[in-house]
Amino acid sequence: MAGVAGALAVGLVAVSELTSPLSSVIDELWERRAELSPEDSAARAEVVAAVDEIDAGGARVAFVDRGTDTVVVDERAKRAILLAFRLLPMAESRAGDFRYHDRVPLKTRLDGVRVVPGAIARWGAYIAPGAVLMPSFVNVGAYVDTGTMVDTWATVGSCAQIGKNVHLSGGAGIGGVLEPPNAVPVVVEDECMIGSRSMVVDGARVREGAVLGAGSILTKTTHVIDVETGAELTPGEAPAWSVCVGGTRMRKFAGGEYGMPCLLMLRRLPEGNRHDKTELNAILRDHGANG
Repeated sequence: MAGVAGALAVGLVAVSELTSPLSSVIDELWERRAELSPEDSAARAEVVAAVDEIDAGGARVAFVDRGTDTVVVDERAKRAILLAFRLLPMAESRAGDFRYHDRVPLKTRLDGVRVVPGAIARWGAYIAPGAVLMPSFVNVGAYVDTGTMVDTWATVGSCAQIGKNVHLSGGAGIGGVLEPPNAVPVVVEDECMIGSRSMVVDGARVREGAVLGAGSILTKTTHVIDVETGAELTPGEAPAWSVCVGGTRMRKFAGGEYGMPCLLMLRRLPEGNRHDKTELNAILRDHGANG
């Protein structure tokens, strides 16, 4: 089942090659996708097998290459998901008394996952044993690693990649992206905490151990500022082992001066240490940003 798929590495100007665990038949089907329909049973079987691999965690849409510290996208995995929407017919599914009508069914492979009533996960999302889903939503192509809690009303968008021991607090929104296939999804690395009602979207990256206070907004182009030095940090990234909150910076326009959203880094945490909730609450409380 080995093949070569395109992959986009953040920070590189060219698309690098990636050995995908999915069949190269997916690329062939993608090239003639306009002529495919649910009546193409052989094509549908290939795509279902590919998405089953993503659902089981044998393949994933994106991952962090630790050697280059870049996010690499397996375009073939994304193509398989997009082809599923073309090749699967509309069908009714049920969960208890609830009925759904969609092309993508609900996820059934949830071994070792605690799933509280009201949680919804779609087929094609991988959720590792030891994860906890409160009443929440996990979309197709997403990856949720072990020890992570997706708290009440939190959303994990399509293809978003969530690491180990992450807490997505109540109402947090992790954005999704399916098209184009080479688009980089949101990545939240291990040991992070995303505060209540925060939004992380548009290919932003929350690095290992970072904490976002309640209501923070992080996009790929968000300015990130160290409040101790005033230094501009890498846009669109919450630094590793930091405590960050949403802020405002003034910017002059032709029509006047207005506040634009930014992310403020309040503190660096000891690298590798699990979060001390008492200390975190004190840091956030001091800046009026509990949560």
